[in-house]
Amino acid sequence: MRLKRLAPLLATAGLIATTVPLLTTTQAAAAPAADHLRQKPAWQRCSPEQPASYECATLKVPLDYRRPDGRTIDIAISRMKSENPAKRHGVLLLNPGGPGGQGLDLPLLMGGLMPKEVRDGYDLIGFDPRGVGASSPVTCGLNDAEQAFDRAYRPETFPSDVAWARTVADKCREKAGAVLAHITTRNTARDMDTIRAVLGERRISYLGYSYGTYLGAVYSQMYPERTDRFVLDSGVDPQRVWRGMIQVWATEAEPAFARWTQWAADRSAEFGLGDDPKAVSATFWALVERADREPVDFEGTKVTGDMIRAARAVFFYPAQATPLVAALKAAAEGRPQAAGTDVQALKQLLGRTAEEPATDNGTAAFWAVVCGDTGNWPRYTEQYERDAAKDKVKYPLYGDFASNIKPCAFWDRPVESATPMHKRANVLTVQNEWDSQTPLTSGQGLHRALKGSRMVLAAGGEGHGVYLFDPASCANAPVSAYLATGRLPAQDVTCQNPPPAAAGERGAAPVKPLPLPGAPGRF
Repeated sequence: MRLKRLAPLLATAGLIATTVPLLTTTQAAAAPAADHLRQKPAWQRCSPEQPASYECATLKVPLDYRRPDGRTIDIAISRMKSENPAKRHGVLLLNPGGPGGQGLDLPLLMGGLMPKEVRDGYDLIGFDPRGVGASSPVTCGLNDAEQAFDRAYRPETFPSDVAWARTVADKCREKAGAVLAHITTRNTARDMDTIRAVLGERRISYLGYSYGTYLGAVYSQMYPERTDRFVLDSGVDPQRVWRGMIQVWATEAEPAFARWTQWAADRSAEFGLGDDPKAVSATFWALVERADREPVDFEGTKVTGDMIRAARAVFFYPAQATPLVAALKAAAEGRPQAAGTDVQALKQLLGRTAEEPATDNGTAAFWAVVCGDTGNWPRYTEQYERDAAKDKVKYPLYGDFASNIKPCAFWDRPVESATPMHKRANVLTVQNEWDSQTPLTSGQGLHRALKGSRMVLAAGGEGHGVYLFDPASCANAPVSAYLATGRLPAQDVTCQNPPPAAAGERGAAPVKPLPLPGAPGRF
């Protein structure tokens, strides 16, 4: 992944399966003479266009750690060494989220954002997780339509949704079934420990965002004695992996929507959506109903009501949602756009534009992890239909999208069970109050699950990703202090974020990219 694509990723989660017993930490770390633990990285400059200090290497790791001498796959890693050896504490592994997010370029980005007292302490280590990017990438051969993630529930279209889910699972099984079974969070954690071993480190420190918080939590449970300073930013609740993490987008979109209606009502003179929250809500749902009857021609883009609802994440950012809804309303009514409206920027908030055609690597890795990490996906299509119909009423903005059928209904049973969170983990969790992708309740669930953890909560904070995303975030200082010293706060920290800056003009582009990727790499 090139650097220009990294920020959006950063800003950017039934029946019980019969599985092979869990590998214990001792078993996973056994075979100390295995080839993958004896290798030495052959570091070289990543690219002539990039700094000489940014080095890359490729490691060989077992596809299946139960068979360490069997088939291997590549893991692409990178590093930028500490420029102050006297202050160096160790290595800091970095992960941007996903599943399916590429992290090879993270040292380039993060190194320039970290305060000196943090940057001096670490060699920054990036890596593309197994199956992703430069690490033996997987593919299911999916076309653009098959990669489409958001599917609204309607009784008449549910059979085609079932066919889509089955097709994705079947194509993935046919194209890469033997590999996809091993593209899991537990195996990526094992790869992280291989990176630790070949770098000659006794322990690793870690900064992971979104899905990366779950990856870090799993590592802390599998290798507690090798877990050093861990920052888990924008948390995935281990009790919700993975269907529950998709469904939480629906439950938590409702309070965000209510907050937006108040924000828009307070500015009714400017945007004309209604002078109280109830009126704003009525305006919105009338627009959705109208767009479902006849798509709105939004400067050449046909916008349906389902597209508007699928953009549920934008309502966590009232200063950006309000110009979008006002512009769509004007288009639906055949009125000209208000002066200063940036239609192209607003279209991006709908999540329907892309700079380049999407491959299915991120999508394939996403489904491999969310379907292969846990066997708790329902296997009966009827349950998805019941849940989607019920949640469309209960959580009208996004409930049916979240609970509708997914390819995991037809996926092969996982090789391992999900990782239990029983061991103490002295780590730091970080959370914005208004996070659209890993909402506050999810971050609180991660904090509860990791006994011994501390939480830094940015009250009033908007957006997905906290540490270093917003230079003004009140969470930056306590996180930097922990990374620099290793001392957790004595108790949980709740700080007050400054109010987010409103758009400078109607329809202005957001200050930072919204987490609305075209493929379902959403955590």
